[in-house]
Amino acid sequence: MQLYRLDASAAQISVAFGVDTGDDPWTGGYVVPARPAPVIAPDSRGGPRRYLRPKLWGVPPPPQGTQPVATVRNLASPFWIGTLRHPELRCLIPATSFALWSGAAGTKRQHWASVTGRPIFAFAGIQRQNEDWPGFAILTTDPNNILDRHGVTAMPVILQPEDHEHWLTAEWRDASRLAAAYPGHLMTVGDTPPLI
Repeated sequence: MQLYRLDASAAQISVAFGVDTGDDPWTGGYVVPARPAPVIAPDSRGGPRRYLRPKLWGVPPPPQGTQPVATVRNLASPFWIGTLRHPELRCLIPATSFALWSGAAGTKRQHWASVTGRPIFAFAGIQRQNEDWPGFAILTTDPNNILDRHGVTAMPVILQPEDHEHWLTAEWRDASRLAAAYPGHLMTVGDTPPLI
């Protein structure tokens, strides 16, 4: 996944998730790696409030890597486990749809996946709080049945609303159970991004 949309303003995200927008200037649009987008992060002082914070999509690469990492698939990797075990380094990434490509080579078409009945939903993410590189990455997992039919090999981890707080606060052993494919019957795939 190299493109998603968040066609909602910071104010709309605040209402949907009950978070403080702070100074986030987001007005809506598409997101690609290395561009900023809002994430929902815990209070850095450990309080119960949640804040919308602009961060870059992509975190610093492993020592042998050269490119920022936009998605995290191997949750058992020693490189990621230290971050995943710390709830304060997890975040929610609001989205309204994400792009996928399907079809034979040379004739691939772009489609947009969204969650039925939820105009704004959230991916499970991690964040790095390095001041030089305030980035985030999206967790991915095996595709569900509807995305598998489109030839997708991985999909973002989409969280149910009742699991948002659990993702941000639970011990990793419990939170890791949320890293699963979102049910295909609760999703829609279309030729254009949905309007909210």
